[in-house]
Amino acid sequence: MRLLLVEDDVMVASGIKLGLADAGYAVDWVGSGERAEEVLRTESFDAAIIDIGLPAMDGLELTRRLRRPDMASPSMPVLILTARDALHDRVQGLDLGADDYMVKPFELPELLARLRALLRRSQAATTAVLSFGPLELDTAGRRASIRAADSSEQVIELGPREWTVLEYLLINAPKPASKDKLLQALTGWDKEITPNAVEVYVSRLRGKLEPHGVALRSIRGFGYRLELQAP
Repeated sequence: MRLLLVEDDVMVASGIKLGLADAGYAVDWVGSGERAEEVLRTESFDAAIIDIGLPAMDGLELTRRLRRPDMASPSMPVLILTARDALHDRVQGLDLGADDYMVKPFELPELLARLRALLRRSQAATTAVLSFGPLELDTAGRRASIRAADSSEQVIELGPREWTVLEYLLINAPKPASKDKLLQALTGWDKEITPNAVEVYVSRLRGKLEPHGVALRSIRGFGYRLELQAP
């Protein structure tokens, strides 16, 4: 999942970004509403975390603007962060298009839980567990497993980036996920990872999933799709 963090306090932003990255998210950070608006015109994100108290253009105005149809992701979930605790500010933020609201200071586990809830809602999911055939991915517990016919479970160990690729494939299943979107979900603006990295993680996932009847099919010129193998 690719997130945009809009926060002008470098220390706060660094802490949030580190916590989100440890949870498996690709996080891109900007320090102003103006820069965020510029980025959002051309780049797609799965969700945005926006501080209200930004210099010049504040987070409320940014939230209003990013809902315009000319933006790349006008319907993405928005979580507002603020030190303001007044009812008026909370109501105004929600009315302008925010999906949720957290008052500083907050604990990272709550931020992660609220973010997962927003992402489930945006993907029309009603549970934290994504499934495809015998494969289950518990996004809250960070646990992947294969459920057998007798209801027994076998845990599958996944690295952080293997998790990211599999989560994106499950969200899109049974439709294919594009290679470009998978690369963005893995890297954001981190260019240390090359496009070939997607193939590496897909190959690793194949080795872990195919023995359990879940295949990863390559769609030429597009990306990959989860499929169930014939018994």
